[in-house]
Amino acid sequence: MSVVPERPAPAPDLYAEADVRRAARALLQTPLLHSEQHHDDLALVRRHRDELTKLFADGLGYRLVVEPALARLYKTGIGRDGRRGLRRRNGNHFTPRAYAMVALVLAALTRSRQQIMIDELVAGVRSAAVDAGVDVDLDALSERRVLHAALIALIHIGVVSERDGDLEHWAERRTDSLLDVHRDRLAVLVAAPLSRCATPEEVFEDASLPSSAGGSRVPIRRRLVEHPILSVDGLTDEQRGWWRRNRHREVEWFSSTLGLDLELRAEGAIAIDPSGELTDRAFPGTGSAAHFALLLLAELVEEVRSDNQTDPTSGPWARLATSTARTAGDKVFQAWKRGLRKEHRENPDAVFDEAIEILADVGLVQRDADGLRVHAAAARYAPKAQLIEAQQAAPTLFDEDHS
Repeated sequence: MSVVPERPAPAPDLYAEADVRRAARALLQTPLLHSEQHHDDLALVRRHRDELTKLFADGLGYRLVVEPALARLYKTGIGRDGRRGLRRRNGNHFTPRAYAMVALVLAALTRSRQQIMIDELVAGVRSAAVDAGVDVDLDALSERRVLHAALIALIHIGVVSERDGDLEHWAERRTDSLLDVHRDRLAVLVAAPLSRCATPEEVFEDASLPSSAGGSRVPIRRRLVEHPILSVDGLTDEQRGWWRRNRHREVEWFSSTLGLDLELRAEGAIAIDPSGELTDRAFPGTGSAAHFALLLLAELVEEVRSDNQTDPTSGPWARLATSTARTAGDKVFQAWKRGLRKEHRENPDAVFDEAIEILADVGLVQRDADGLRVHAAAARYAPKAQLIEAQQAAPTLFDEDHS
């Protein structure tokens, strides 16, 4: 009897795997890709549509829609979480009023022509507000500024664009502007099926993943993708059990699929992007407040260590009293105030509050009425600051020899 030898499995196509990984990262970073601004990434997504659809559905429970001129990844997210919301151009978070204005603008745009003057859009927003029972006074400057912020956000996403005019000064000067409405992008923008939601709570509930879809794997992966610090104390009993059994296997999945390095810790894990590209907010970032935040973090970690609150069995969070945190901030301010910009040198309370907001935004601290809670991951990022004295320049051949 002859034996037929088995054919060896085909070698993996490393170039194709790298392309899929790059396309997946592009979609995570920009969930709405369109041909005007993301031509190369969109071409890559269209080429690997089937692999990406399966990757996101099985790995993260996300739905991918690919059309000729766009690709939309529906990241329904991890439920109620305000750390990754829309921001105004000055960096401030959108207020509930601003989100309401975004919804009214979207409602007005669904009824508009493909091109619309700003005054026509304002009339549409007023009409949508009446239908929704929302009081809007667009004759007031403050309300026009909120509407302007909503429009700028939608322009950034790519739902509308300015064809002609001066939208920049519309709020203050009532300038004219002609807008293009990209109806294909508008149609795929809203991730949650709002038609069956009657209250804001139902929107959050609908966006939360049912336990039957992906089990514990999907919500844990979502947390690490959307907020790269995973704390086991925030998991359910079922999820903690799954994490203990599969965490080493997850290191390979995150590396091969998304190019992320997963660092395992007793408190959970941290997802690190070696390239520093897959983020919507670099940490610590640039600017006076960001530098102060990094220096403050080091001081807060030292305070936690001196209070002997680093026992892993107590969980990933250590508490500091408000007075202790402020003392740490004053210490950093006195040591490094010369490096701060003028507004921060003159207002130490303001730079402290901005620094705490930066640290809270990335999940390293939490602020409440009793003080601060510092996450164990803070110790990984705490720097050892050191002053470097300026050195005298070395003499050149053109200097006179005084020896």
